[in-house]
Amino acid sequence: MEQRDRGSVKRLTDPRALRALAHPIRMSLVGMLRVHGPLTATRAAELLGESSASCSFHLRQLAKYGLVEEAGGGQGRERPWRPTTMFTHWPEVTGDPEVAAAAGLLSSVVAENYFDQTMRWLDARSAEPPEWQHAAQFGDTSVYVTAAELAELGEQVTALVDQYLDRQASPELRPPGSRPVTYLHLAFPRMDAAGRLAAKDHAAARAAAKRGAGEAADAGRGPDRR
Repeated sequence: MEQRDRGSVKRLTDPRALRALAHPIRMSLVGMLRVHGPLTATRAAELLGESSASCSFHLRQLAKYGLVEEAGGGQGRERPWRPTTMFTHWPEVTGDPEVAAAAGLLSSVVAENYFDQTMRWLDARSAEPPEWQHAAQFGDTSVYVTAAELAELGEQVTALVDQYLDRQASPELRPPGSRPVTYLHLAFPRMDAAGRLAAKDHAAARAAAKRGAGEAADAGRGPDRR
């Protein structure tokens, strides 16, 4: 992939494409190609611990929806494949029930993949070099923000991470000792007891403010002199 395409995004809106990507092996293939591609089905199978026939089939399915493409050269399972973009985006809000269901399915599979990656790290962490154990991020912070502030915070974090994207497509830019790192972007309203209580308090405050505004408007109109 060209360096200029480091921030390229594949936008999925077809529910068939969303469902096609919502498969652990296909998701792993896309991720592997974005980090180590181009790869043949045979090599991808070796890296993922799958059969070459399975990887060949899943790569063709991904190509059907424009997520990967042939890189040229080779035949059959020895054809190299590459990703078409560095990122994938799908609708977060949509009025189409079928798209919403397919997007929800894909998001669930991605979340399971995040959990799997996290558990793999936790299982292996004690055997990792001390500098990587200290550098790895693991924790959470609860903050009170508006929807606009949360969106702005996400943009700020993305801008910080984007500084390192050139290294994805250009190995010569990677400093000695660097490794591929998963930086998870997760921030959402809390759905536990504390979050539900805060949401209830917020709804009550909004209702009170609305009533106050209505009463003020009525007072401003003065008495009816008909």
